[in-house]
Amino acid sequence: MTLQRSIERQTDSVVVLPKPARPVSFAGLMTLYESNFIRLGWLLPEFPPAGTSLVSRVPADIPLFLRVEKIERYTTTVTLTYYFKDGLTPIADPDLQVRLYHDACLAEAMACTDNHRHAALQPFATGNGTELQRRWNRNMMLNKWLEYCADQGHSFEDG
Repeated sequence: MTLQRSIERQTDSVVVLPKPARPVSFAGLMTLYESNFIRLGWLLPEFPPAGTSLVSRVPADIPLFLRVEKIERYTTTVTLTYYFKDGLTPIADPDLQVRLYHDACLAEAMACTDNHRHAALQPFATGNGTELQRRWNRNMMLNKWLEYCADQGHSFEDG
């Protein structure tokens, strides 16, 4: 299954709305989902079968883990995380569950850990506010993290 449509490498700067979308609005959230879909395509251009776990290792960052949880007719659900060590126990953070909507070309961060271990993730806490605010925070975190991962050179292209 191909994540990206017709062009080899999309950029989220081509996302155009008829009028500017306000942040933390429904239209803004849908734009963020579209950008997430494109950015995830930078890291994972093809989907492996459900149950597959992949690791991306780059010199400048810790390993990035992706697991394809479920593939359905119009959606795919993946988990994307880092693992930090706390003694002998690995701790998943941000432990994002992401649902991709293939027909609409959207990717939504459905859930993530509530208590982030990394200081850079703490401003994106998702427990407070309205449902729209919580979804905005989760998906803004995913968006910025995907950009960071791509900038670091992460890729699951080679499986």
